[in-house]
Amino acid sequence: MAETPRVSAELRTLVVERARHRCEYCLSPARYATQRLSVEHVLPRAKGGQTTLANLALACQGCNNHKYNHTEATDPVSELIVPLYHPRHDRWCDHFAWSADLLVMVGITPTGRATVAALLLNRDGIVNLRRLLLGVGEHPPTVPEL
Repeated sequence: MAETPRVSAELRTLVVERARHRCEYCLSPARYATQRLSVEHVLPRAKGGQTTLANLALACQGCNNHKYNHTEATDPVSELIVPLYHPRHDRWCDHFAWSADLLVMVGITPTGRATVAALLLNRDGIVNLRRLLLGVGEHPPTVPEL
């Protein structure tokens, strides 16, 4: 069995900097994470994904664990299976918005809704973190364009 390439320190640094030190799914900042953010394969290795900058994303442990090796999920509105949000190909603002109080990430497309549901992007701990960051002027984050 061929050994899978590890993410080098240099490649990890590029991924972290491109993500602006935030989870690319829930947008939580790395500096407030209780665990080191992971470099994950957007298209999992098990599905042929390569260990290249174009296929890597920064993810908090919660998002990484919920995403696991999934690339699709069920849209809770249409009940259709749709692709999950792809941080390398999709623009955040095309699929998500903030609730009026800025605490909840809302999916505005089938992909957005499926991703919010599958990755539990509004987990209690994340919503609490957003509330605290909002209080000190660090939320919502500026979302980078592709």
